[in-house]
Amino acid sequence: MLQQSSCCCDSFGFRPCSVASKTKNAFSCYMDLKDKNKLLPFASSRSLKHPQLNRNPVLACRASRGSPVIPVGKDDLPIHGVAEVIVGVLGGGQLGRMLCQAASQMAIKVMVLDPQENCPASKLAYHHMVGSFDDSATVQEFAKRCGVLTVEIEHVDVETLEKLELQGVDCQPKASTIRIIQDKYLQKVHFSQHDIPLPEFMQIDDLEGAKRAGDLFGYPLMIKSRRLAYDGRGNAVAKSDNELSSAVTALGGFDRGLYVEKWAPFVKELAVIVARGRDNSILCYPAVETIHKENICHIVKAPANMSWKIRELATDIASRAVSSLEGAGVFAVELFLTKDDQILLNEVAPRPHNSGHHTIESCYTSQYEQHLRAVVGLPLGDPSMKTPAAIMYNLLGEDEGEPGFHLAHQLIARALCIPGATVHWYDKPEMRKQRKMGHITIVGPSIGNVKKLLDSMLNEESSESQSAVAPRVGIVMGSDSDLPVMKDAANVLNMFGVPNEVRIVSAHRTPELMYSYALSARERGIQVIIAGAGGAAHLPGMVAALTPLPVIGVPVRASTLDGVDSLLSIVQMPRGVPVATVAVNNATNAGLLAVRMLGVCDADLLSRMSQYQEDTRNEVLTKAEKLQKDGWESYLNP
Repeated sequence: MLQQSSCCCDSFGFRPCSVASKTKNAFSCYMDLKDKNKLLPFASSRSLKHPQLNRNPVLACRASRGSPVIPVGKDDLPIHGVAEVIVGVLGGGQLGRMLCQAASQMAIKVMVLDPQENCPASKLAYHHMVGSFDDSATVQEFAKRCGVLTVEIEHVDVETLEKLELQGVDCQPKASTIRIIQDKYLQKVHFSQHDIPLPEFMQIDDLEGAKRAGDLFGYPLMIKSRRLAYDGRGNAVAKSDNELSSAVTALGGFDRGLYVEKWAPFVKELAVIVARGRDNSILCYPAVETIHKENICHIVKAPANMSWKIRELATDIASRAVSSLEGAGVFAVELFLTKDDQILLNEVAPRPHNSGHHTIESCYTSQYEQHLRAVVGLPLGDPSMKTPAAIMYNLLGEDEGEPGFHLAHQLIARALCIPGATVHWYDKPEMRKQRKMGHITIVGPSIGNVKKLLDSMLNEESSESQSAVAPRVGIVMGSDSDLPVMKDAANVLNMFGVPNEVRIVSAHRTPELMYSYALSARERGIQVIIAGAGGAAHLPGMVAALTPLPVIGVPVRASTLDGVDSLLSIVQMPRGVPVATVAVNNATNAGLLAVRMLGVCDADLLSRMSQYQEDTRNEVLTKAEKLQKDGWESYLNP
């Protein structure tokens, strides 16, 4: 915890601030208003001699959650706003652009350093300094203008960052973290020393070393460049020892610096965005599944479809990995899920990441706002999802030049007709194949729902099919003889505008169909299942045993026992297999109960249900008034 601001500068009217640690949940910063909007000029001879005096520490002091700042000196005045610190970002690509968008909501000033005059962040940044982020002199000049320095790409001049930190420059995350992340082999060494599960790995310096690795790890063998490797670049797979030489050549030879990893037989690639505050607090976003196309992230599904146990394991590993590093900010932890339910760390990015784009629309705090909160020293925001499901689709260049732009704009036009879809275009001036040009995020009530919308967009389906949504309620029965009863549930759902499907899946005659239906229902977007059955009524219980979704059993009256046997069968399910139920043949109430269940997280449905209750009340009052006015004989014989 900082007790005195490290960015105070007497020559510009800033005074040190003390921190009172007893008062909680306050954040306040103070400075002289006359210097509030001052942008420091380029370095003077005096400032070169005193580099600490050359920073633009517009935030006179920083505080973490629970540590208010108390001004020292009667002339200090409060800052009006979230934070007045100027955040300097090394890199002005699409990540920098989205950082600027998030910053504008809180009026935080973001400066970017990027060699391209028309980089994606240039039009949105508070200031764009044109220059290379891996040139020492340029980075040092840029740092003089910022209160805190961060990155949107890790391939920067880390030696300069280390030098700047020694001079008092505030770098977040720390240069030591950037150094570890830059070298993927050092990453593996670092995380193995902190007991983070990894694929086996070893450094190779020559072809003999590569062959020894192949003998040790087997084939296929993953060969990787230690540096400047991202978006699939710097990786090569050797399927046998005969392919080792060509794989090494493709990566630029041993002089570039190579290492090998044992092939990880994963069934899914996962990612967890982790936020770390200045007070070392850690918050994790829900784990997502990433799907790659030619080694580039192509689709992200949030949340990942996996068991709670696996989600917790992935989150724990990601949290421990980030806790082993230094500095504040957002980190992306990429993971492998193996067929035997192991989680292995692949790599870490010390910045916002492609796997977290969806958080702009799907989470209470986007990864970009979160990164700014962390590096400035504000309390971390809520990382949980505010929508049940989201899919992010990367807009990758499909062709060069104008033909590529034309194809991208066709897809964008279709996306703009999709309910729940948001288009992000990075405004890059040059189109290239496989280049990240933008992304589309679709949010909805379930993964099945948003996946269907994505498929309709990609398959160029008509607007009618695009507007069709996945069913939210599944109505199943063992025989068509149950349909006259079960149709009432469908009628209620249709009245409330709830998409539904009606299926025959007999527990006895087609058990494999029942099994498949129950297991796939959640992934397809079903949220509630209404199961009708007569006699022994096995269907509701067997479906409930196979799915985590709520199941409402409807006892159907059979030729004997008037449905009491069905009712008793449903209510006597064993512990751990809950099934709700209604009166015999009362599929209407089953439909209404399903609407209420969905209404818990659907304000529109809840409002419709309230209106339904009001309408039924008014209907009863109208009848009561008519009966009282006309008498019972006229009432019965109108």
